[in-house]
Amino acid sequence: MSRIILHLDLDAFYCSVEETQNPTLRGKPFAVGGRPDERGVVASCSYAARALGIRSAMPMSRAIRLCGNLIIIPGRHKLYGEYSEKVMDKLRNLTPLVEQISIDEAFLDISDIREAPARIALDLQTGIKNELHLPSSIGIASNKLVAKIATEVGKKSSKKKNEPPFGLTIVPAGDEAKFLAPLPADMLWGVGPKTSARLTELGIRTIGDIANWPEKELVNLFGENGRDLWRHAHGIDNRPIVTEYETKSISQETTFNVDVRDDKTLEKTLREQSKEVARQLRKNDLAGKTVKLKIRWSDFTTLTRQTTLPTSTDNDDEIFRTAVKLMKTVRKPNQAVRLIGVGVSGIGAPVRQLSLWDAGSEKSRKLQEVVDQLQEKYGRDVIHRGE
Repeated sequence: MSRIILHLDLDAFYCSVEETQNPTLRGKPFAVGGRPDERGVVASCSYAARALGIRSAMPMSRAIRLCGNLIIIPGRHKLYGEYSEKVMDKLRNLTPLVEQISIDEAFLDISDIREAPARIALDLQTGIKNELHLPSSIGIASNKLVAKIATEVGKKSSKKKNEPPFGLTIVPAGDEAKFLAPLPADMLWGVGPKTSARLTELGIRTIGDIANWPEKELVNLFGENGRDLWRHAHGIDNRPIVTEYETKSISQETTFNVDVRDDKTLEKTLREQSKEVARQLRKNDLAGKTVKLKIRWSDFTTLTRQTTLPTSTDNDDEIFRTAVKLMKTVRKPNQAVRLIGVGVSGIGAPVRQLSLWDAGSEKSRKLQEVVDQLQEKYGRDVIHRGE
């Protein structure tokens, strides 16, 4: 028995959330992102803006040149996270087999639900629209690869002028290769710009063209990626739904609107980042041994430096002090910084051994747990530890 995988994509998510807060934005060209005079980029744009050639990741200065009356809205990531969680809660109420792959996208295994897949999809779309006022598109197939591509096909075929598509595409089991065959080769996972250019040189333009090539020849041309190309072109994908991922690292980084030379500003930023990294570690009952610094100069040169601590830590002061030391090893006095970030890896369960001389550190830990609980309940600004 083949599986039934549902892929859900929240259309133009950031913009859709902004429209729930300000309905007058509907139908207008607007973008969520940074200011054009501060090197901002488009994080998300409305369908009216897309019709004018504006796209995600585009510099906001270019977006303004394409649309002089473009409305620019600063991102509100906490708000977007809250809406995302509400959607994911709806999905998990349907089945525990939910794999969230981004803030606005997820796979569900609905194989064991005794209801027609089309009915499940329509009920989901309707519920998300009526209760949260968000549009969504859905693809359903026997595996994640085809379900994801089905969503993209549905979005394109259901496209309306200046409106979200509400696409719904179902690929029956056994029709995977037939469904994929006429689609452009670059819609297939594993076909990036370089691979796409090479395929074009070989006269391969559709997924069906890839499927028609002998597997051995694709392996000779592309290595192991060639084997994946052949399998994917035939609609083969055996990956299961993954409901939990092992956390390998936790990090925070900041790109400054204007390059920063001031030592105090850089250290303040590192301190805030270290606090957030440590808070996330404690929230997940984790600790890490390796502290990593990422720094980018004005000319876009990017360096990373890291050091491994004697014992694992979830303490913001320790992470901060280590990050500052790393920064001082690479940064010249008054050197301008475009981006800075802190991360912790080598993550696992915290090891805590209380000795006769550790009473003070244990009190400090208990105090931090209380601070974390208060901030979690009432917000980050409710209380702070003294510097």
